[in-house]
Amino acid sequence: MSLVLFVLGGLAVGLTLSVVLFKIQKNQIIQKAKVRADEMLREARNKSEDSKRETERRSREAVEQARKKYEKSVEAQAEETRRANQKAKDIERDLKREQQELRESKEKTEIANERAQKAAKEQERLAKAAQQAEEHYRTELEKIRTELEKVAGLTQKEAKDSLIKSIEEDAKIASSKMIRAIEETAREDAEKLSKRVISIAISRYASDYIPDRTTSSVNLPSDEMKGKLIGREGRNIRAIEAATGCDLIIDDTPETVIVSCFDPVRRFIGKAVLEQLIADGRVHPTRIEEIVEKVKGGVNKQIKDYGEKALLELNLIGMHPELIKLVGQLQFRFSYSQNQYYHVIETGHLCGLMAAELGLDVKQARRAGLLHDIGKALTHEVDGSHAVIGADLCEKYGESPEIVHAIRAHHEDVKPENWLDFLVIGSDAISGARPGARREQLENYVRRIEDLERIANAHPGVERTFAVAAGREVRVMVENSKINDEQAVILSREIAKKIEQDMTYPGQIKVTVIRETRAVSVAK
Repeated sequence: MSLVLFVLGGLAVGLTLSVVLFKIQKNQIIQKAKVRADEMLREARNKSEDSKRETERRSREAVEQARKKYEKSVEAQAEETRRANQKAKDIERDLKREQQELRESKEKTEIANERAQKAAKEQERLAKAAQQAEEHYRTELEKIRTELEKVAGLTQKEAKDSLIKSIEEDAKIASSKMIRAIEETAREDAEKLSKRVISIAISRYASDYIPDRTTSSVNLPSDEMKGKLIGREGRNIRAIEAATGCDLIIDDTPETVIVSCFDPVRRFIGKAVLEQLIADGRVHPTRIEEIVEKVKGGVNKQIKDYGEKALLELNLIGMHPELIKLVGQLQFRFSYSQNQYYHVIETGHLCGLMAAELGLDVKQARRAGLLHDIGKALTHEVDGSHAVIGADLCEKYGESPEIVHAIRAHHEDVKPENWLDFLVIGSDAISGARPGARREQLENYVRRIEDLERIANAHPGVERTFAVAAGREVRVMVENSKINDEQAVILSREIAKKIEQDMTYPGQIKVTVIRETRAVSVAK
């Protein structure tokens, strides 16, 4: 019985201990759960705060970016407004300048009309004077005829010859007087204006000289390269000549090859092909053809770029592509060692400057100056003067009749008629005649000087002749007893006309006839 009680007491104690231990363990688990819950709550709160702070940070950044974008938009609008205001001011300034130029043009036109009226009145006066002189000559003719008939032993033919000779002398004297009077009248108004316009144009446009010519010689790194260029049995040199259209001259000159061709563009291509072959080192027919095609493409592009650059410099638009290409080809043309590409650009600038001084169409003047020598870009296959074929070409490609006529008249193949013709003639002469623009070989220069002196000395009454200013002026000393003032005027014109007929020269040649009276006394 005691054993049962003891077992029951042990079970009760064990159950009690189990309950106690269970409660203790339960409390520990609950405590741990609370701690874990608190930790999770804190983590959740921390994460929530971090998320909140991140959201706030992103919101602030978004607001800042929006603010900066808005400020930039405002600044851009302000800049655009400023540019619009500046453009409006520029337009207003240009309008005022154009109005001022229009007023000045009207004033110049009025002055020109007044001068034209004066010239018309002077011409009318001279016409009346000529008519009176003619009536006077007729009266004198009748008197001379009557006197000759009275002379004994004088045949009718002799009387007629004497009369004609007397009339010719009187007519020459009268015409020389009229020429001098007309020249003096015209010079008073025209000389000052023309000198002022030309001097302003020359001073405002001062360009460099372009004397260099296209080189037709190629330097070799060694004589061994000559053998490569010739190739086996000459196949390489034949391939180069066939592809470029040039002749290669390989002589005994060390390390040098001469490229010969009448066409400067082909010569330029041939020189470039040789230089690339030498640099590449591989010389065979296939490689030669590849390099020739590559160089031709580059040269054609370069020619087009030259033409577009000329139009851009002169501020011209709307020109036919073929004319632009021909302008670029002038880079490879020379006249008396003057590069024609820079010559036509210079002529265009001078035409524009003089047209601006006279209140005329500046762009039309520049266009005519640029195109005046376009005929020189064509090859010998086109017959005719470069002025005529250039005018025909420009007419074909849609240039205006005024520009076409100015091109055709700039060497007086047709008679100059309007202001544009004379501006092109003057600008062409200024560009070609300024010192250093055109060079000649010594033999040609000496021959030209000798021809000038020979032509002047061939006239009766000429004592000595001096060619000065590099052959651009001829001073003729005449015998005072044989040539009077009126005959000196006629003699200068005859010599100038003879020079025009017999000689070819750049620019103009001035003929000055000088006569003097010397009185000598000896004091004893």
